[in-house]
Amino acid sequence: MEYLFFAGYLLLFSWLVTKVPFFTRTGLTKPQLIILFLLKVMAGILYGWIGIYYGNLAQMVDTWSYHYASVSEYRQLYTHPYEFLVSIFHNEYPGGYLNFFSSYDSYWNDLKGRTFIKVLSLFNLFSFGYYYVNIIFYSFLSLFGPMAVYRVMTDVFPRRKAPVLVACFLIPSFLYWTSGIHKDGLIFTGISLVVYHLYFSLKEKRFGIRRLLGILLGLVIILAFRNFLLLVLAPALVSWIWAARRGRRPWLVFTLVYGAFVLLFFTARLISPRFDFPEAVAAKQRDFLHLSGGSAVPTRRLQPQFLSFLANAPQAISLSAVRPYPSDVRHLLSLAAAIEINGLLLLVLIFLVWRLPAPASGPFFYFCLFFSFSVLLTIGYTVNFLGAIVRYRSIIFPFLLAPMFALIDWNRISRFLTGNITINNNM
Repeated sequence: MEYLFFAGYLLLFSWLVTKVPFFTRTGLTKPQLIILFLLKVMAGILYGWIGIYYGNLAQMVDTWSYHYASVSEYRQLYTHPYEFLVSIFHNEYPGGYLNFFSSYDSYWNDLKGRTFIKVLSLFNLFSFGYYYVNIIFYSFLSLFGPMAVYRVMTDVFPRRKAPVLVACFLIPSFLYWTSGIHKDGLIFTGISLVVYHLYFSLKEKRFGIRRLLGILLGLVIILAFRNFLLLVLAPALVSWIWAARRGRRPWLVFTLVYGAFVLLFFTARLISPRFDFPEAVAAKQRDFLHLSGGSAVPTRRLQPQFLSFLANAPQAISLSAVRPYPSDVRHLLSLAAAIEINGLLLLVLIFLVWRLPAPASGPFFYFCLFFSFSVLLTIGYTVNFLGAIVRYRSIIFPFLLAPMFALIDWNRISRFLTGNITINNNM
């Protein structure tokens, strides 16, 4: 029966992706839309299969844990529908709703799992609890994220659609981690909705109700599934809006805003101990250090002081932007991650050598750069498991790589590789 449901829904949603206006307005052909959707479904199936056979090795048992919990919630929906609806608001912790960034005894920490299980339980209404059928629903829902970013990037780079397409959909770790049944696909969709609606609001020079609701929906999704990203996203959005309104020297605007946010980050605890952001980050690192896993690497402990953050910055960047090293490879998945990150670092070097002039959308470029760097820095400060780092950083690849891929002079590289290039002997 599961195979029958899977085949039927796969045909239905393959047809549906060619009819949804949000997808068709990308300019992609119907076969292209279907191929992208099917790639997500295949990545989701691989994700679930690895979760069964290599779950402990790859630290991916969560996907099936969420599924089994959602089946229980699905049954509760029939037997106790009111409890199903209100249970997401239950808070049994004495601290109430104050422990916003805490990993333990926190309503907000529990909210991400509760919300995700609720989403999957709604899928179960139509899939009757079949995991691999739910992948089809999840692939369709999480497809809105890369489609939104693709529409923004192709508006910025109208003549560079092919490299943008690769960066927005086909980076292996991004495709894999945002297609499997886990929170990352929805988190990326939330970020993408904010970016999409803000970009076109600034371009249209008006914030309509539809745009504001889209931004609000994206922020709510981020709040539910990875709330600390709101803190990372805030200075990037403020800088982007201000720089777009100012119209010149966006680098100065981003520098000033980020300088103010860094100052606020380290001094807000003087206003109230509840705003001790450095301690929240250091506590998050301690929580990860207390966990056990095969991909853990030794890291220097972070202290809630400015000098400690400054001293740990090189380690944080190395962890989140460069590793896994070849020496970190322990199995096939870590090998794939090492090959990918080294390939991307090579493309960064190529970009620095052979790049095209950037178009005029300066503020958006700086948003992509500052936001991506902030996420990488946050991951590096808090996480010491390479498997988790590879998953967490995957959601920023389209923002970081799409502008880079679009601005690489691929024709010049092709001429260089084929030897059809003139070398200036006077240099």
